[in-house]
Amino acid sequence: MNKGNVMNDAEMDRILFRRDEITPSSGFVTSVMEAVHLEAAAPPPIPFPWKRALPMVGLCVVALILTSLFAVTVIVAAAHSDGSAGSKWADNAMLGFWQQSGLGSALTWAAVSLLAGLISLKLSMRLAGDRP
Repeated sequence: MNKGNVMNDAEMDRILFRRDEITPSSGFVTSVMEAVHLEAAAPPPIPFPWKRALPMVGLCVVALILTSLFAVTVIVAAAHSDGSAGSKWADNAMLGFWQQSGLGSALTWAAVSLLAGLISLKLSMRLAGDRP
């Protein structure tokens, strides 16, 4: 090196063009080849069960479409309501008829939600293969 730790081109070329033989450690090649053989012998991954999942995906899409259509219907009905007696359905839909009705409606919705939960639980247990 020259004064002030500055390299000239000749020193840099000598360092960069030096050809040292690179050799792996003693067990490196063996361990890599064992890993390659183990990976090649491994079974293929389990494919996703699309035949079982597609009906549920389809039901979710249908439910999303129906919910969207209901929301659009409620919004259009609310936009056309003028406060007269004819707009009672739109008012009930906007406020939620379960809030305006009595205990019977609340019990009905609770029963429907429990039934929906039971159906989804039984269906998922059946699809998972855990049969009670």
